[in-house]
Amino acid sequence: MTTNAEQPKPKSADTMTKVILADGRYSLDAFEFLHEALESAVQKFHSEETETGKRHVSGHQLCESLRELAIERWGPLARTVLKRWRINATIDFGKMVYMLVENSFMTKTEEDSVEDFRDAYDFDQAFRVQTNFKLKE
Repeated sequence: MTTNAEQPKPKSADTMTKVILADGRYSLDAFEFLHEALESAVQKFHSEETETGKRHVSGHQLCESLRELAIERWGPLARTVLKRWRINATIDFGKMVYMLVENSFMTKTEEDSVEDFRDAYDFDQAFRVQTNFKLKE
């Protein structure tokens, strides 16, 4: 997905909120989290802005940043928080992104597809809580 300094005049946050609420599949909090992870991915994969102002990240790169941010923020509760937001697989991230793309809040390249998000990783494995520990005696 692309952040672009040359995008057409952005729509308002109120308009985006209305679109997200009308769609109803995912919560506003989930989209705020998506935005934070996108910022993180851009920083991680593009430390310097390109000549065109475009800084593209792939679906897999965004999924990686979403996972890292969730674990950093919520630790063993990451999977529970995402599930509460009805995010159960990486394709859900793609559906969120493409809802924003279709409503002109984000851009994509010709090579990008919602399928880039399908099975980027197994959710249960990616957010598995490690239970191997021993109590002190």
